[in-house]
Amino acid sequence: MTRNSTLVQGVPIDVITWDGALSQLNTWATNHESRYVCICNVHSVVTASQDAEFGRVVHEADMATPDGAPVAWMMRKLGHADQQRINGPDLMWKYCELVSGLDSGLRRNDGGIFLYGSTEETLGILKAKLLAAFPNLKIAGAISPPFRKLTAEEDDAIVAQINASGAGTVWVSLGCPKQELWMAAHRGRINAVMVGVGAAFDYHAGTIKRAPKWMQDSGLEWFYRLVSEPRRLWKRYLVTNTLFVIGAVRQLLFDK
Repeated sequence: MTRNSTLVQGVPIDVITWDGALSQLNTWATNHESRYVCICNVHSVVTASQDAEFGRVVHEADMATPDGAPVAWMMRKLGHADQQRINGPDLMWKYCELVSGLDSGLRRNDGGIFLYGSTEETLGILKAKLLAAFPNLKIAGAISPPFRKLTAEEDDAIVAQINASGAGTVWVSLGCPKQELWMAAHRGRINAVMVGVGAAFDYHAGTIKRAPKWMQDSGLEWFYRLVSEPRRLWKRYLVTNTLFVIGAVRQLLFDK
């Protein structure tokens, strides 16, 4: 695939459709290519513009999709009128639907999916819900890593377990920026496509309630999450959203 991306406040985000993203993931997964995908919302874009290491990780990603509605809106303002929001939870769900064979025209055998992140309890609920929705889905494995830095031996064992599972995709739910840094560090070691999906495991398991569809479509999902977890998220949303708006105005008015 020849990447078609545009700079949003200096961060390259792919101009891509749902079908294009799913098709590319499938191709990489079928070939067991070691790739990683960043799902970029406002927080990711602002962090990438301020943190050199994280910025490098996003720049070097094999795909970076516009997760947040404001990011997709910026891309439309920059000339990509049809750009949709390609968010992590929906990308994961649509991909599971695709590879489970519910759409026979798109069915592929990619060795199944692997789940990496969250807690053992959430993973148990998530696996049950995914299999209830997609009975033919192959879940090749799941790991809930400890909330500390892994030893080299532990990391090697996890890499070996994922590769031995035969999975074509690894869905990574460690939160930003930890998941992106983890994926970048493991490209070339894990023989699968790694996709960082943030809170998608909790959303699909039902351990965290997702914003209503109308709020998602209106670009207000961030506000729903802020109200739900104000102490943890106030800085992320109020500060980074403000910085994003300032950056958007500057780019649209002065970066011609």
